[in-house]
Amino acid sequence: MSRTGALATRWLGVGLTACLSVTTIALWLTGRIALYINPDSAWFAVGMAFVALLGSVATFALPLGAEADHGHDHEHGHAPAPARARREAFAHADHEHADAWDAHDRAAHDHLAARPRLTPAGVAAFSGGLLASGAVIAVLLTPPASLSAELAVSRDVGAPPLFAGSDVVTLAASGDTSTFGIGDWSAIFAHATNPETFDGKPVTLTGFITPGEDGATFDLTRLVITHCVIDAQTARLPITASGSAPSTGQWVTVTGTVRSTGDGALEVRADQVATIDEPADPYEY
Repeated sequence: MSRTGALATRWLGVGLTACLSVTTIALWLTGRIALYINPDSAWFAVGMAFVALLGSVATFALPLGAEADHGHDHEHGHAPAPARARREAFAHADHEHADAWDAHDRAAHDHLAARPRLTPAGVAAFSGGLLASGAVIAVLLTPPASLSAELAVSRDVGAPPLFAGSDVVTLAASGDTSTFGIGDWSAIFAHATNPETFDGKPVTLTGFITPGEDGATFDLTRLVITHCVIDAQTARLPITASGSAPSTGQWVTVTGTVRSTGDGALEVRADQVATIDEPADPYEY
């Protein structure tokens, strides 16, 4: 394997792994890993990042190109010979059989051996390497940021988060709802069979503005994450408030009361809508 090929192989392997590991550890040290991973699961991602980084550093102790030599120096069941002894044996064999080659054949053989072989597998590997490198470089250069309001709207399927259901409704009917978030209340709004049970419940909720539906002034929205941003689900609540709604994407804290609309639906009637900066942890879990 040529030096360029060996460098490319090492970059696509331990190089990219080391970059992603360093990025994960840096996000953890700066307290921004919650923008991508549920804090309850972050210990696993950070632990694996340390293991991968240590393995990557250890790999650089191997001679460049050693990956291509692995498994090809066994002979008749004996232990593999050192690389230098193997090269000397090949050189000796070449010297013994040099008279079987004329100058023209040797030059033609060397020329063909040096030519790169353009195969479908090679093109696919090269293209995949470029895509992987581009993705990792983008991760390194892009500052940490939360998912946008536009993405939350595009992911909205008109249903509450997948893992919120009847148990949340039962707790809300009989227990303390002061710690409920938008995800919890969206499950209650969707599944409550007796909306009157929740009429008059006070709420203080934080989320961002998205356009309202069915007569609501706006919807209060939050992304709910199970493990990481890949599985983020949209939760939204209809808010009725006096005055005009803040702009889409603006973070607010709504203080108000849950009310039954009389047609089997629930809404939040806001007493106060206070604009705020995006929280350090913008998701619910």
